[in-house]
Amino acid sequence: MLRALKERLTIQGYRTMSYPDGPVTLPERFRGYPQVADSLGPEQAAACAAVCPWQALAADAGQLTLDMGRCLFCADCPASTGVSFATNDHCLATSSREELLVRAGEPHHYARPLAPDLKKLFGRSLKFREVSAGGCNACEADSNVLTTIGWDLGRFGIQFVASPRHADGIWVTGPVSENMREALLKTWEAIPAPRIVIACGSCAISGGPFAGSPQVSTGLDSLLPVDLYIPGCPPHPATILEGVLRLQGRIK
Repeated sequence: MLRALKERLTIQGYRTMSYPDGPVTLPERFRGYPQVADSLGPEQAAACAAVCPWQALAADAGQLTLDMGRCLFCADCPASTGVSFATNDHCLATSSREELLVRAGEPHHYARPLAPDLKKLFGRSLKFREVSAGGCNACEADSNVLTTIGWDLGRFGIQFVASPRHADGIWVTGPVSENMREALLKTWEAIPAPRIVIACGSCAISGGPFAGSPQVSTGLDSLLPVDLYIPGCPPHPATILEGVLRLQGRIK
């Protein structure tokens, strides 16, 4: 044990990143907050919306809208769509489903802190029971990364727990398949009130690429009251952490 501690102090050094006190390092190919063009005509906008196989783009009177809740951030949109993911902005999480809709000229929406009474209760300690409701394990893996030494989610008092009885909220990934619906709702009921709900990933938010199938839900908010939406397929750990810290009121 002493040898392990000595190696940790003298050789390995400090490994936890400084974020949110310092900038987060993102890969060059990171796909950040989308930008939507406003110079399209009605016919061109409609044609652009028809290109997306996930129905993440919509056109109304020439205005193109991108739904981050359905977008997989595949960045395969043709240049003619006027959509770009070239920004390095990892702040994607929001407090409402409507705020996931991105339009040209509209402000960037951020997640908001919990109500004052809940912030006082959960601002320093927040425990989640994670439910993989039919997910592919991508969102689950990127959520789990936050518990490693590089991110150290526990330094903010945030942890994943094994029992819903020990949790303050439920963390849902996956499209909520019919086979997982009952397990999800029972887990929710087992968590003591007041409870927090987080929808992590496009599948949990809207059904993702499975949207429209009778075997999955139309979105977690059709079953539970969602407090935080974290878009992406899967969302980057920095995006997840930023959203949760804003929920706690640690980032303004």
